[in-house]
Amino acid sequence: MIHQRQNPVYYAFILFSFFFITGCSASKNGTESEESEEWIQLFNGRDLDDWTIKIAKHELNENFANTFRVEDSLMKVRYDGYGAFDQQYGHIYFNTPFSYYFLNVEYRFVGDQATGGEGWALRNSGAMLHCQDPKTILKDQDFPISIEGQFLGGDGTNPRTTSNLCTPGTNVYMDGKLFTPHCVNSTSKTYHGDQWVTAQFLVLGDSVVYHILEGDTVLKYFNPEIGGGNVSPSDPAVKVDGTPLKSGFIALQSESHPIDFRKVELFDLAAYKGDKEKLKEVMRRLSKKE
Repeated sequence: MIHQRQNPVYYAFILFSFFFITGCSASKNGTESEESEEWIQLFNGRDLDDWTIKIAKHELNENFANTFRVEDSLMKVRYDGYGAFDQQYGHIYFNTPFSYYFLNVEYRFVGDQATGGEGWALRNSGAMLHCQDPKTILKDQDFPISIEGQFLGGDGTNPRTTSNLCTPGTNVYMDGKLFTPHCVNSTSKTYHGDQWVTAQFLVLGDSVVYHILEGDTVLKYFNPEIGGGNVSPSDPAVKVDGTPLKSGFIALQSESHPIDFRKVELFDLAAYKGDKEKLKEVMRRLSKKE
């Protein structure tokens, strides 16, 4: 049996019942609720001033070839300035770390993969949760130590789930056991073409993480911690295996396939940690729609 650092069952079931089904519906359909002022718009639709960029083989905040840009009120990831991709994996980090939160991301894959992109990176991106501080990432480091909510687009023919889990420099617990493989598929359907997809993540410190896609829970796991491989190179002072991942930064990926993000927003649940009555109250209010 795993040792639960928090009480994930209580929070997971309560929040799923009230928050996912009712609270987020207003955000998805664009209408305003009485809780709108408490949502944090990580992407403001105008600029990237609240974000830090780190692309492998480049210095911190060097936006190589204008990889990350804002056009038409969208955050776009593009490679038209690349000669070849050359494993220049990139991430853009919101400047504030979080611990307990609900993240809502709307994305779509577009166009063709960059020349030189890996085969596995076709229509591949992700939301990195509990990331290490981008200031601690080495110049040539490929991926941040983090939990990845992996986004995959369909190839037009074959089934391909999205909102999967990958674990660069981390491990999690699933079904009561330490889970060490790098990736595991969710139970989502396949999304072909350039359609918009809504991916949501409930992250409760180092207790429990839920992946929700279009309103359905497609994956859950517990007790994320630093460990394992799939990050190279890394600073051993930062990658201390066995350290619980209680908080961190949120990042979006550039892995060689163009992608658009039109909404990146977060509801901070830190104020309700450990307080059942406050948690019930915020869920009650979130369930009310104008």
